[in-house]
Amino acid sequence: MSRAEVRPTPTTKPVTPAGRRAAGIALAVVSGLAVAGQSRINGELGVRLRDGIAAAVASFGIGLLVLLVAVPLLPAGRRGLRALRAALRDGGLRPWQCLGGMCGAFLVAAQGLTVGALGVAVFTVAVVAGQSASSLAVDRAGVGPTGHQPISPARLLGAVLTVLAVGLAVADHLGNPGRLALAILPALAGVGTAWQQAVNGQVRVASGNALTATAVNFAVGTAALLVALAVDLGVRGLPSGEWPREPWLYLGGPIGIVFIAVAAVVVRFTGVLLLGLATIAGQVVGAVLLDLAAPPASGRPGPFTLLGAALTLVAVGVAALRPIRR
Repeated sequence: MSRAEVRPTPTTKPVTPAGRRAAGIALAVVSGLAVAGQSRINGELGVRLRDGIAAAVASFGIGLLVLLVAVPLLPAGRRGLRALRAALRDGGLRPWQCLGGMCGAFLVAAQGLTVGALGVAVFTVAVVAGQSASSLAVDRAGVGPTGHQPISPARLLGAVLTVLAVGLAVADHLGNPGRLALAILPALAGVGTAWQQAVNGQVRVASGNALTATAVNFAVGTAALLVALAVDLGVRGLPSGEWPREPWLYLGGPIGIVFIAVAAVVVRFTGVLLLGLATIAGQVVGAVLLDLAAPPASGRPGPFTLLGAALTLVAVGVAALRPIRR
């Protein structure tokens, strides 16, 4: 009786760090495209309500409701909540590292307050400048789960190019000082976004679940926005606009869930700066396409805005270059 031929069992090739990094960059670009749509949605909702803070509360609040249902229903979500409590109790995670949602709340509020006047393209490029500069500092300080990241010449040049891109993007608005002043808000929001991505990555590592980290982000952000709304109502009263009936104007929160969850997962493979720049690439492309297809109140993006967007993409490519090893 002949011995049966033994065939080698096929083995799955392990994913290399470079492969995880490339996949993380691709996911970040796709999520950036979604964020450009979120900016237009929240901006339009703010215009309809004539109150950017109320629009931000609606966006964050809807996202939080979705998460409050989803996280307890999923076994991984419940495990994540238990792990998060244990990490906070044991000191593995500091309470201040759970406050990233405050920066997300400010970004969404800036969308509702400025996108209608600036357009998605100028808003996005302004966010880029703040985010790129802040990402360098956050990576250098080791706030994210990847620890300390060196500031290479390519990273520094990429960040400088994004700042120059903002100057080009707002050149079309030089004759309108009011709109130029509005661009300060998204720039400040970009500064906070880098820190938000870093600490959300820490929450994701501590909880072992991206959805749990996203729920913490939305809970903190909604609480911050409710305080801001209370002040807004006390000063200006109820929103003077009407709540729109179009369902798509309430999708900003669910889009934000996808963006925050993706960022919390991939930041440990890419670092804060590269994650931010890859997300920016998607945002810039999506923003320009949106403003060209459906121009905002400020009109179609001018040549300087388009040049600024193109320079932003160049900056992403430069910052993504890996240093040459001798």
